[in-house]
Amino acid sequence: MKSDQKDCAPETVVRNWKSINWKNVKQSVRLLQLRIAKATKEGKHNKVKALQWMLTHSYAAKLLAVKRVTENSGKRTPGVDGVLWKTPTQKLRAALSLIRKNYKAKPLRRLFVFKKNGKKRPLGIPTMTDRAYQALYLLTLEPVSETLADKCSYGFRQKRSCHDAIERCYIHLSRKDSATWVLEGDIRGCFDHINHQWLDQNIPMDKKILQQWLNAGFVENNRLFPTIEGTPQGGIISPTLANMTLDGLESCIDKAFGIIIRPDGCRKNNHFKIHLIRYADDFIVTASEKEILENKVKPLIEEFLQQRGLQLSQEKTSITHISEGFDFLGQNIRMYSRGKLLIRPSKESIRSVKGKLKEIVVKHRGSQVAVLIRNLNPVITGWANYHRHACSKRTFYKLDRILWRNIWNWARRRHNNMGYMKIVSLYFMRIGNRKWQFFGKFSDDKIILLRMFGYFHIKRHRLINGNANPFDVSWDQYFIKRKFC
Repeated sequence: MKSDQKDCAPETVVRNWKSINWKNVKQSVRLLQLRIAKATKEGKHNKVKALQWMLTHSYAAKLLAVKRVTENSGKRTPGVDGVLWKTPTQKLRAALSLIRKNYKAKPLRRLFVFKKNGKKRPLGIPTMTDRAYQALYLLTLEPVSETLADKCSYGFRQKRSCHDAIERCYIHLSRKDSATWVLEGDIRGCFDHINHQWLDQNIPMDKKILQQWLNAGFVENNRLFPTIEGTPQGGIISPTLANMTLDGLESCIDKAFGIIIRPDGCRKNNHFKIHLIRYADDFIVTASEKEILENKVKPLIEEFLQQRGLQLSQEKTSITHISEGFDFLGQNIRMYSRGKLLIRPSKESIRSVKGKLKEIVVKHRGSQVAVLIRNLNPVITGWANYHRHACSKRTFYKLDRILWRNIWNWARRRHNNMGYMKIVSLYFMRIGNRKWQFFGKFSDDKIILLRMFGYFHIKRHRLINGNANPFDVSWDQYFIKRKFC
């Protein structure tokens, strides 16, 4: 503990941001988070509040909060004040300035990004100071949210991913006696319409700080507008607040149909084969009969959401038979003939990656081949890693053919006066049994190879245990084994 105090001590000890022992800082924060999760599990609400107060006033937590906001993808995007924390001195001063007393949140900077359907999605960008406060209080809220979360929830949670939600779909829909009808649900403007009063009454955190964020307002075209509902979609703590708002939906459905959850996670008395699988505000509900989803489950969900100021999107909510298939999280899930369920990349996802690859090739018509490959590889790797847990091998080979054709046209366009063999000798090499390996060289003669979709092996994803909690020490060995299996 002495080393922790030395490395996380006030300004008189920590004089250099780069000299901070981050291992000790994280350990100090985690010890308090474990105590918060334990108190939450035991129902000791007053103890939870006391531990949360200790953590938000901990210098180690403040250092970790500043580290997060200055190293994530939004570190170069300022708020309304235009301030960024770039230097070690600025970061150290920022950590020391995170004091609850007299804290006043500044308005959000309103930006818009285009959605797939062409509509605009509003983003609220907080200032660096507000982001750091959100990261600080998120450290106290995550142990509570993870302990109380629905087992069917996989979005914006530690140790969980889209692949867990997809694997859960396979488990509940792949058998011959599985449910055959699926309610595809989507919540209209989930982040933008959550009821402030409900958040204030049900989110276990400092109410004064929460009200500051909810009522900060936003600036658009140099005009200040009030926020009467919703949470800022660009805020660090917003995904956790949205998750906690939707937690309880699973138990609400189970209670309505008399479904009993056994300690091992099995569901008893589930005569209609009802299962909820949720990733953030996208979810599906399975059932053996269409009428059950239409007349009982859907009204129940609408009533649950209405209490929180939310409602289903009528455009995106539909009831589909499993033989017709449906898209969920970039995958198409469909039961084919002879009772075979296949999960494949959706047509929209394939169309999107094809467009990105072509755009990169066109953009780098005049660039060096090494620069082109350096821009293509991250897109190929990211898309292939996401879809490698589904039945994607045929899709991978198809994309490889399209990618090769784009590359060949790129090479021929650059050297339209050269012959076929000369172009091959310039841009392609043989590696093992592969003759057409596209490669490039940097100025230091370092070779870079183009990654192909077909190089990625298909591997089945293992579903995480629904009870697994990263803030419970009894699950530590489980997560270690899961990491290396």
